[in-house]
Amino acid sequence: MERGVITRPDLVVVADETLVPIPAAGVLQGLSERTVLLLGSAERRETWQDRLKVPGPVLALPVSAQSGDHGVLAQIGASCAGAAARLLGVIRRESLARALQEEIAKFGSAAVAANLECALAAFDAMAPHAGLVAASAEIGAGDYRAPEWVDLPLEEAAVAAPDIHGALTSELAITGTWRTHMPVIDYERCNRCSWICSTFCPDSAIKVAADHTPRIDLDHCKGCLVCVAVCPPHAIRAVPEREAAREHSR
Repeated sequence: MERGVITRPDLVVVADETLVPIPAAGVLQGLSERTVLLLGSAERRETWQDRLKVPGPVLALPVSAQSGDHGVLAQIGASCAGAAARLLGVIRRESLARALQEEIAKFGSAAVAANLECALAAFDAMAPHAGLVAASAEIGAGDYRAPEWVDLPLEEAAVAAPDIHGALTSELAITGTWRTHMPVIDYERCNRCSWICSTFCPDSAIKVAADHTPRIDLDHCKGCLVCVAVCPPHAIRAVPEREAAREHSR
């Protein structure tokens, strides 16, 4: 019944797939090989497993429960509840239906019927995975550490400011000299979910190797630091160019 920061979840339910690459949402934090990740997405679970490289199982809510515009999908909460209930393996279908009816009865019979249909459809769709989520051992709070946050340092304009001397930003134009901060990847922390950083790079300056390892093309990286902001495990940090130059000169 407690609410707070969960550092080692047994089940993570993401109703909106657009939250995945947002570090502030923290939906990929603390995942282990036994954590079940349930995503509200029309994409296949194999696609997400390949994209994210998470150690545990990944499941997707049924497409029938995900049709339509996410902005007006009022029953997504019921779908998530139904799927999660089946994954836990200890909640009967009748109990889920009764709880939903009691919870949203005040919104009218039409709302009850719509939510009940979505919840039970998701519950039935997760039948092959019933009981997949199991409770882990209790975790003490004695060694609790606050979550890590991304720090994007900025220099004063008198020290560094945009100053474009050349035209075009094609492959032939070296735009890496525009940077004030250089993104540096910590490969020990990187989990090779390179679909995220390479997709969100506005200049396609992040190349991906066959083993999904990302490499930053510093000749064409302008230092926008979007990759720093979207990296789920915070494996990319921003280093001031002057500091980076000193490190390379050693």
